[in-house]
Amino acid sequence: MDSELTLKDVHFRYNGKWCLEGIDFELTRGEIVGMIGPNGSGKSTLLKIMDGLLKAQKGEILLLSRPLSHYTRADIARHIAMVPQEATFQFPFSVFEVVLMGRFPHLGLFPFEGREDQEIAHQSMHLTGTLDLARRSIHELSGGEKQRVLIARALTQKARIILLDEPTSFLDIRHKVEIFELIATLSRTQGLSVIIVSHDISLAAQYCQRMLLLHRGSVYKIGEPAEVITADTIGKVYQCPVFVDKNPISKTPRITVLSKTEEGKREVPH
Repeated sequence: MDSELTLKDVHFRYNGKWCLEGIDFELTRGEIVGMIGPNGSGKSTLLKIMDGLLKAQKGEILLLSRPLSHYTRADIARHIAMVPQEATFQFPFSVFEVVLMGRFPHLGLFPFEGREDQEIAHQSMHLTGTLDLARRSIHELSGGEKQRVLIARALTQKARIILLDEPTSFLDIRHKVEIFELIATLSRTQGLSVIIVSHDISLAAQYCQRMLLLHRGSVYKIGEPAEVITADTIGKVYQCPVFVDKNPISKTPRITVLSKTEEGKREVPH
């Protein structure tokens, strides 16, 4: 399979303290990888390193088999799009204006969007179901609507890789599912490679081909959801007793957090 992004022995530290150590990882074309781990395990930092916003102090990052350090910031943005957990806009831009911002890496010396740029933005909004929001202010949107707009902006960059930092954090159940469904559809139909940081482990397991579990700045385990999401592994990393069974419909791992009373009854008959 074609490698899109490769990390080799990546290390990163803040103020002299290592927060990421020995990260080895390869993202292949068209796959969705879920990145999970407790707060403080280095997930958001690793995304920023993948996007070139932070520079690793040790190790190598390859984008399409070429060192990331050889790319300009605009070059990286043509290949990798970041969808932040929450985006703040100082001015009341319209949704269409926000989506059109995704064309910035392609504009060159004269930052004026032409007809082709507008058509690309229009198509991205069509794919994300945000066309009906085009004239509304970004400040008027619900959390779910805003996330779909940010994904549309990422599509407008025409990037092959999309990095999403907890896109479902502030959403209700319906909108969480809608975002994962959208990401899965875009990956399948547009050939996008996706890394999604999520605390919704059971939901991520339904849509991701692989899971990357970080613990104290290192890769604790990586593999298919059923290989990574086990009661023993999740319990040790999150320091919380859990019961893991299979979703009766999708057959993917499903986590139930146990109370102290329930912990002693975790052996549930099959």
